[in-house]
Amino acid sequence: MTHLDPKVFTDYLVRTRWFAGKGRPFTVTGVRLVGEVPGRVEDSPHVVIHLVQVSYSDVEATAVDAVELYQVPLAFYEHPQQRLDHAFVGWWEHPEHGWVHAYDALHDREAMACWLRSFDAAASQEHGNTVDPETMLTFHRLPGYDLEAEAPSMLFTGEQSNSSVSFGEDALMKVFRKVTPGVNPDVAVHDVLTRAGSDHVAALYGWLDVLDADSDAVIQLAMLQQFLRTATDGWDLALGSVRSLFADPELHARESGGDFAGEAARLGEALRELHETLRESFGSSSIETGDLAEQMRSRLAAAENVVPGLAEHHQALADLHDRVARLGRIEVHRIHGDLHLGQTLRTSKGWKVVDFEGEPAKPLAERMLPDSPWRDVAGMMRSFDYVPHVAVREREEETDPEEAAQRTRRAQEWAHRARNHFLNAYTGGQLSDTQHTLLDAYVADKAVYETVYETRNRPTWVDIPLQAVARIGAA
Repeated sequence: MTHLDPKVFTDYLVRTRWFAGKGRPFTVTGVRLVGEVPGRVEDSPHVVIHLVQVSYSDVEATAVDAVELYQVPLAFYEHPQQRLDHAFVGWWEHPEHGWVHAYDALHDREAMACWLRSFDAAASQEHGNTVDPETMLTFHRLPGYDLEAEAPSMLFTGEQSNSSVSFGEDALMKVFRKVTPGVNPDVAVHDVLTRAGSDHVAALYGWLDVLDADSDAVIQLAMLQQFLRTATDGWDLALGSVRSLFADPELHARESGGDFAGEAARLGEALRELHETLRESFGSSSIETGDLAEQMRSRLAAAENVVPGLAEHHQALADLHDRVARLGRIEVHRIHGDLHLGQTLRTSKGWKVVDFEGEPAKPLAERMLPDSPWRDVAGMMRSFDYVPHVAVREREEETDPEEAAQRTRRAQEWAHRARNHFLNAYTGGQLSDTQHTLLDAYVADKAVYETVYETRNRPTWVDIPLQAVARIGAA
């Protein structure tokens, strides 16, 4: 696009929560018009989707993270809209629409109504999709659910990497901000699990994609799914349980009214059933554990360059990696890939798992690969360990050493109960030696990753994952 200054998008990106390049030297090196969202009615704005290419100068041009692509939907108005001042991007002369005032479309209910009407129209089309023949912008719909076409929209403001908009009380649209040519794992997994009738995900209603002219690959831009309006975030629920425990210093975790052991067990059962459905739906294969061990060794070596405290645990972790290498071949299949309590929701009908995109830092091709289900289990085990640490740190201003030591002991008891009940429910019994080795290795691998994250972002927290690494080494 040549009719606007790329600096408009440069200034806009750094103001958003979801732009991953903040703090890095970058340049907007390309802006591509994807197409206009249909569904426009009289007085509606023109809603236009752009793909903005960002190039970074702090790495080699051939590096995986040297170039990123971001989706930027804009609503064009002829006149300024004071109600959208907080979402203003810029104004310029458009070759088709004249002078326009551009706003982030996800903040605008009038713009979002165009998306909703487009999804609704797709349901009545043959094959359940609406295709723009000029841009190949395609709205897909799955059968079985009728949208409320006039439902009001509301943008969720707390997200870090994507943007979500609810439509009324039943539908939720996630707009992928950083996009990559190829099938998005979140869409692919929800599609399969919805068709399989899984009770442990929010049902998929549809998705939006476009054919990338450069690579002939699809780029998936958004997904529409069931809105679990009354659900409680798993992390918040667990944190509330620990706070309830701390409120009565006379009680053990098993005696507390907020005891989380039962919920942890139900979550373990839900994950087991989810993994079974993923295995049946996507199939399974096997990998050599020697290759797995080598990947873990490589991540440990990189982490040791960042976290000095890992050095004393090197030999114990190396021994664990050697035990993994001797296991031979293990079964792998599609998993969540980035599972923790923040990726779960507790509803009146049980636990739901969300966000199947995998680890955001990994390339798309790597996130699509099958992996051991023990990676997901390990992610939950680490999450159970973090919750009480956060609750303890909330009360650090209470300086009485005896009270602080008591809270630490009770926090450890809470975490131990949650981990055990979750694991027992997931496995249905004792772990085999192979399973025990894999679980220890994946927990250690996750904790090593956490030491790097904490060192770079919250240095005073690095002792949390280091303690987990020490426990595994001692065992």
